[in-house]
Amino acid sequence: MSPPPLGDFAARYAGKDPAAVRQRIEAMEHLLEGLFTIPGINRKVGLDVLLDLLPIGGDIVGAAMGSWMVWEARNLGMSKGQMARMFGNVGIDFALGLIPFIGAVPDFLFRSNTRNLKIIKRHLDKHHPALAVIDQ
Repeated sequence: MSPPPLGDFAARYAGKDPAAVRQRIEAMEHLLEGLFTIPGINRKVGLDVLLDLLPIGGDIVGAAMGSWMVWEARNLGMSKGQMARMFGNVGIDFALGLIPFIGAVPDFLFRSNTRNLKIIKRHLDKHHPALAVIDQ
């Protein structure tokens, strides 16, 4: 099966409409928090935990990617309080990750990007009810 043409990708993920923003944020959260499942404990791990294994630079990259989600929230018109809470989640994740090697353990448990996605979804469900998705 061939990949979709670039036009389909751009039409689906580009743009400032809430549906496109939601898809981009969900894709970023999946990349950072749920790329694969660890067998035996059935726990998802993503790029965020893997980046924590790189001293300092990995934490900076992870925080930048998490901050991008907050930037997208700003584009949705979310309140400064909501964005401050989201930046707080990214900051806690960054601070915990600064502990060399051991910092990956708290990051494995404190999923800032998943928390931020929930905040954004609540906003979208309230202000754009047509985009509401029932998660099972």
